[in-house]
Amino acid sequence: MQETTYQRLRAADADLALMRDLNAVFAEAFEDPEAYAQPPEDDYLRAILGREETVVLVARVDSQVVGGLVAYELPKLERRCSELYVYDLAIATPFRRRGIASELFVRLRKIAADRGIPVIFVQADAGDAPAVGLYAGMGTREDVAHFDITTTKA
Repeated sequence: MQETTYQRLRAADADLALMRDLNAVFAEAFEDPEAYAQPPEDDYLRAILGREETVVLVARVDSQVVGGLVAYELPKLERRCSELYVYDLAIATPFRRRGIASELFVRLRKIAADRGIPVIFVQADAGDAPAVGLYAGMGTREDVAHFDITTTKA
């Protein structure tokens, strides 16, 4: 079996290419190539990846990006702390069930702990049994409704 390596992406030029590769994994895994059809410019990616509050972790087998996650630190206002929200997580189909997603969370938990962040939260579609199973093994389930509220141009 090939070795899997893990890396946190930053604003370096080489990391921009890895971010684009991760977005391709997301497009395929989420069956939503349209959402990823117009990738942002390098300056935009560099600015977002350069923020300490943005955490992007990739998993690679050899030089191929096979999965990863994107998380954002959200400062709270009811007390002095933040939470970490996992916005995207995907593993390419041929590389699933190898512990890659679990290892990404091990690394994310360390980053959160090092930053003094007590909670990581993530959403999963109710029908996505693999994701629900993964997350259920790590934390407490809350059943909530999710709403996408669109904005209009002024």
